[in-house]
Amino acid sequence: MTSPTADREIVIAREFDAPRELVWQALTNPRHLVQWWGPRGFSTTIQEMDVRPGGVWTYVMHGPDGTDYPNHSVFEEVVFPDRIVFVHGGRKAGGPEADFTATWRFEKAGDGKTKVTMRMVFPSAEARDAVVREYGAIEGGKQTFERLAEHLPTMGFTAREIVIERVVDAPPTLVFQCWTDPKHMARWWAPHGFTNPVCELDVRVGGAWRIVMRGPDRTDYPGHGVYQEIVPAERLVFTNIATDAAGQVVLDGLTTVTFAEENGKTRMTVTTGATARVDYARGYLEGMEIGWTQSLERLDAEVAAFRAGAC
Repeated sequence: MTSPTADREIVIAREFDAPRELVWQALTNPRHLVQWWGPRGFSTTIQEMDVRPGGVWTYVMHGPDGTDYPNHSVFEEVVFPDRIVFVHGGRKAGGPEADFTATWRFEKAGDGKTKVTMRMVFPSAEARDAVVREYGAIEGGKQTFERLAEHLPTMGFTAREIVIERVVDAPPTLVFQCWTDPKHMARWWAPHGFTNPVCELDVRVGGAWRIVMRGPDRTDYPGHGVYQEIVPAERLVFTNIATDAAGQVVLDGLTTVTFAEENGKTRMTVTTGATARVDYARGYLEGMEIGWTQSLERLDAEVAAFRAGAC
């Protein structure tokens, strides 16, 4: 079916030989984005990139002739690893406004590949045509995707460790319970947009845990591990193993969580590391920090609901 906005939109799509999680990082991590963003001959300076709803992305593209193209966007939707929506504005000095709403979609394409579709919807057909005519938006978009395809093979970790510290507005006993009660854990574990149809916890030293995360596209991501150390309301240590649908290990590592009382709140520190056991799992390592950050944001909401007696 023809889109109702077809006369005022630009759509650019391409399939990349990399998993969604890796492609997502290439588009949302400034360290990677500056390596390939823009048509050939362009470079980019990123001033701010806060990839969350309400977050701001400001940057300047520098053309090969020395012309600067300032850009400013505000993110409206960020659903890892499925889609990003933002409102964009920008123009070169004396040029037409490039105002549009952009939607980036990341779709599995089989064999570890990813199809990325960028859709830009303009206020009018005239506005779109002006951007195509003045900025060469369609050809520029194709060249930008070519540069992304060249950059992706240079990315990827074989092993990674991250540390995330945050203060949770609840005492350690309550926060610890949200980590060890499957009723609570099932509601916050995993990034935004995910659910956990399976959440089984045997919280004792030597006991096993098993969780199956389900993504927005209904793909399941099984994980399991064994508790190695448990000090109630103080410390939790467990192995973390991710598998594919056939049970093959794709990642394995260790997670340590500490809980420290601080003025009636909890200073929680999560130290987690993993090693890729198959090639495509490098993409998962790229997405570790954003995935854990989103999970802990959901933990904050679960703790607040628990305190309020809503769960």
